[in-house]
Order: sequence, then structure tokens, then C-alpha cells
Amino acid sequence: MDMQSVKSSNIAAVGYDAASHTLAVRFTSGATYHYEGVSPQTHAALLAAKSIGAYFARSIRRRHPYRRVETKAA
Repeated sequence: MDMQSVKSSNIAAVGYDAASHTLAVRFTSGATYHYEGVSPQTHAALLAAKSIGAYFARSIRRRHPYRRVETKAA
């Protein structure tokens, strides 16, 4: 999944797979998580939010099933 860098103190990049409604979030710690059942509208609102971290905490974290995924080193 392609990741897009974002301006946030806690989130480094996000990606989205519209076919599976999966949101990928790479935190500044380097950990990457996949959140399931995220609508395209929620993904768009995340990217448009004034504070991406606050929107994520309010609208995605603890509202969607998630799992940590391993990322390949470049």
C-alpha cells in the first residue's frame, strides 16, 4: 500500500486501500498499524483535518479493529 507523508507530531504517514477499506498508519515511532472498516470519507476527512493526530484519536483509534504490521526496510 502506498504511504503518504503527513504533517503530524505522532503520525508520519498514512495509506488507504479502498477495495478493503483498510487504513495504514505509520507512527513517528516507526510502528505501522492497519485499521479495518475505514470508509473513504473517513480517510479523506483524516487527510483534510487541521490536526491529523486529534482526528485520528477521535474518529479512528478504538473505533476500528486494528493490527500491527511489519514493514520491510528500504
